[in-house]
Amino acid sequence: MQPFTKLTGIAAPLPLVNIDTDMIIPKEYLKTIKRTGLGAGLFAEMRFDQQGNENPDFVLNKPAYRGAEILVTGENFGCGSSREHAPWALLDYGIRCVIATSFADIFYNNCFQNGILPIKVTPEELEKLMDDAERGSNARLTVDLEAQEIRGPDGGVIHFDLDPFKKHCMLNGLDGIGLTMVKADQITDYETKLASERPWA
Repeated sequence: MQPFTKLTGIAAPLPLVNIDTDMIIPKEYLKTIKRTGLGAGLFAEMRFDQQGNENPDFVLNKPAYRGAEILVTGENFGCGSSREHAPWALLDYGIRCVIATSFADIFYNNCFQNGILPIKVTPEELEKLMDDAERGSNARLTVDLEAQEIRGPDGGVIHFDLDPFKKHCMLNGLDGIGLTMVKADQITDYETKLASERPWA
C-alpha cells in the first residue's frame, strides 16, 4: 500500500449527503475482484448518460477537476453496502483523500486498508473547504497527515483528529497484511521454536 504523508492537489466539490457505495461504484462493476480498472465506473450513474456519454455537468467531468485527488463532500459518505470496490474505485480514479463531516463506519475503515485518507471535519469547516474547492484547479488544498492539517489556498489551516494507530499505518503504508509482514521474523522464530518443542503439532 502506498504511504500517505502529504498531498497537495485539486479538490473536487461534491455537495451531496448520503452518497452510498452503489453511487460510488454501481453493482454492475462488482463482477471483478481486481483492484484496478474500477476508476472507469466511479460515480458512473452521475458521470455518464444512458448512452455512455459524459455528463458535462458532473464535477469530475469538468476540465478544472479532471485531475482531482481530493474529494470534498457531504455527511454520511460511503453508506449502504460494505463493498470494498468503493474505495478501490476511488483510488483507481486517483482520489487519495475524502473530506466529509461523517462517514459510514465500514467504508471509513476500508479506506485506511486501501491507502485513502478519510478526514472528518465540522460543518463549518466543510463549508469553508467546499468554498475553496469550488474555485477550481487554481485553488489547491494541502493535506498534511503528519501535522494533521488541511491548508487552504488562502493560507487558512484546519486541524483534524485521527486515531494514532490509523495515522501510523497510513504514514507507513501498512494495511492488514503489511502489519503482519512487519513481524515476519518474529512469526518465523515462533514457528521454528514451536516445531522443535512440539514436532507433533
